[in-house]
Amino acid sequence: MEPVTLTTSRLLMRTVGPKDTDTVYEAAQDPDIQRWTTIPSPYLYEHAQSFAEQLVPEGWANGSMFTWGLFLPVGEDLVGMLGLTMRSMSEAEIGFWGTKEHRGNGYITEAVLAASRWAFVHLSLDRVEWRAEVGNRPSRAVAERAGFALEGTLRSAMVHQGVRRDCWVGSLLPSDLSLPSTAPYLPTRNQPA
Repeated sequence: MEPVTLTTSRLLMRTVGPKDTDTVYEAAQDPDIQRWTTIPSPYLYEHAQSFAEQLVPEGWANGSMFTWGLFLPVGEDLVGMLGLTMRSMSEAEIGFWGTKEHRGNGYITEAVLAASRWAFVHLSLDRVEWRAEVGNRPSRAVAERAGFALEGTLRSAMVHQGVRRDCWVGSLLPSDLSLPSTAPYLPTRNQPA
């Protein structure tokens, strides 16, 4: 698939490439990004090069991962990154981070909603899943503001810096955004355990 550019009322969501390597590298030096995401730590320049020049284009080309740089339309300041990783034909996992200087403005929530809507409509997904290490309250706040239903805690479900960790998990369904699903959904209603 060719990369898709999305726009919101405040963001330009486009793929990143070689011209963005320096910007991605600089943003990823933030200790909070390295602490809470699965990017390499320390994050070397070679990591940014590989990400911008190989991983992002390959993900779009083979349909395994759809990654956007989140930019302000004027001046194209990077405010974050967002990716949808395909888990099956009808489900993807969303991941994101925001740059330190642009946190707290609602940009990531706006991008999560735009990417999820795109995935439901254009990829015919029936579920977007969010996971974050337990304790990553900023990520959880974004997911909750975007309408994700928190489903619980998965034990030892995430590997970060060589250590297995517990993670929160939540989901967004097409119906949460008033969109149709590709398959019927029959939710469980308060069944005894």
